[in-house]
Amino acid sequence: MLAATRLLRASALRSVSSVRWCSVRVGSKEYFDDLVAQKKVVVFMKGTPNAPRCGFSNAVVQILRMHGVEYDAHNVLEDETVRQGIKEYSEWPTIPQVYINKEFVGGCDILLQMHQNGELIEELQKVGISSALLEAEIGQGDKSDK
Repeated sequence: MLAATRLLRASALRSVSSVRWCSVRVGSKEYFDDLVAQKKVVVFMKGTPNAPRCGFSNAVVQILRMHGVEYDAHNVLEDETVRQGIKEYSEWPTIPQVYINKEFVGGCDILLQMHQNGELIEELQKVGISSALLEAEIGQGDKSDK
């Protein structure tokens, strides 16, 4: 029994000390600054890329998949603090939200528009990401030249 009590105390101390050392509060500006800096493309969405939980999140996943973009995805349904915090961080009321090179791009409608008018390819190129769609078009051009 004494060993169990010591184990519980040690566990509690580790929990308290980890909270003390973690200076960034989930949902804070610093928290989101850190998340959007982790990869060149970051998406806050409902669900996951393999299992989107809304049509708008699914559309964003499909667009990024067509372009062959690797990205970090954060499921806002897992934590209400993140779900509300990202809206405040971006000053944008809806989810999904897409960030490229730490800059807020917009939601599904804006990403779709950028995809349709070619602007997404340009934005990806600016951060060193080559679009699979552009590469496919270039490859098709090579074949038709022969």
